[in-house]
Amino acid sequence: MDFKSLCVIGMGYIGLPTASMFASNGIQVTGMDINAGIITRLQAGDLHIFEPGLRDQFGDAVKSGRLKVSTKVCPADAFIIAVPTPFYEDKRADLRAVVSAAESIVPHLKPGNLVILESTSPPRTTADILAPILEKSGLKAGEDFLLAYSPERVLPGKIMQELKENARVIGGVNRASAEAGRDLYRTFVKGDIILTDATTAEMVKLMENTSRDINIAIANEFARLAQQFDVDIWEAINIANLHPRVNILRPGIGVGGHCISVDPWFLVEAAPEAAQLIRTARQVNDGQPEFISELIRKEAGGLAGKCVAFLGLAFKPNVDDLRESPAAALARNLQGQGATVHAYEPFRKDAEVANIQQVATLDAALIDADLIVLAVAHDQFKTLDPIVIRRKTRAELVFDAVNAWDKTAWEAAGFRFAGLARKY
Repeated sequence: MDFKSLCVIGMGYIGLPTASMFASNGIQVTGMDINAGIITRLQAGDLHIFEPGLRDQFGDAVKSGRLKVSTKVCPADAFIIAVPTPFYEDKRADLRAVVSAAESIVPHLKPGNLVILESTSPPRTTADILAPILEKSGLKAGEDFLLAYSPERVLPGKIMQELKENARVIGGVNRASAEAGRDLYRTFVKGDIILTDATTAEMVKLMENTSRDINIAIANEFARLAQQFDVDIWEAINIANLHPRVNILRPGIGVGGHCISVDPWFLVEAAPEAAQLIRTARQVNDGQPEFISELIRKEAGGLAGKCVAFLGLAFKPNVDDLRESPAAALARNLQGQGATVHAYEPFRKDAEVANIQQVATLDAALIDADLIVLAVAHDQFKTLDPIVIRRKTRAELVFDAVNAWDKTAWEAAGFRFAGLARKY
């Protein structure tokens, strides 16, 4: 099929790069978001998210006249839904944004149109939730209009590259829908395009992130055991990984972001009795910030009344994404133990994180600190010179929660050094 126009609903970490990519490859695109502030910023050429390469791609797409942004859905040959799917406090999927996006398409849906859901969703969302809403148009999914699910499978920090190069899975409510999705994404996708049914595609996305969550959970549990047995977990992992069939991941302060920390709960919700291991892994990773905060408390001889220079709030290194961040959870845990936390996040200095005091510079975090906690291994933190830091702070204790600093160098600069299951 030949698609000349596209409406992408949701101008977040996936929707905006996707819209920019399609527009840069010849399709007339409208990027839609209900957040008027985001649209106003984009219309002024000011991006609200950081992603390497996105600014240039977006700028080129706008300059070409093929990308416009709006707070309203408009008619198009194809529609992509790329809205957030968080969860409620009880870990059930919150699909209100998906439902709202689908309802906004209904008045514009015409025979022959293609609708694709990219938002990560529980199994059967496309068939059992999306299709009935769209069919309120009077058109039948798979017959009058085409409907598919195609999950994003990209890594923050490499989104622009991986959108093009990664394999793309497209699951249709029927074969014609999957093939139409293939025709649309072939506009820019260079990787393989695999066709399947919608529910299988939904399951694939959840399996990918859940398997990583489970692998991270065992690494975190190994770190807890190593702490108890006085073993350096980093040395132990390096040795174990010499085995040709072993690949233990890095432990840390937990798991964050909008995918790995969220998606496994969709499987638990859908089949709680069958997802026992998945649930346990989630509980291990969700509990890691509390475990780390207790280690810090012990090393500090208590935290009541002490000031912490807290480095990093993003969910992973070198990105500005704070969604479901374990670093933020760790900061709150330290505050719960009586500490004053001054958090410095260089990639999102303007972010407002609930119940966390942020500072605009590294020096502002250090000046009154009694201890320093490295929570995120941003490159600019990894390369800090401990001798320079020594001159900027009265802090005596440094706690490296992510194994990014050289223990010997920090001790030589006059700090007491501790970390997650660190001996060397």
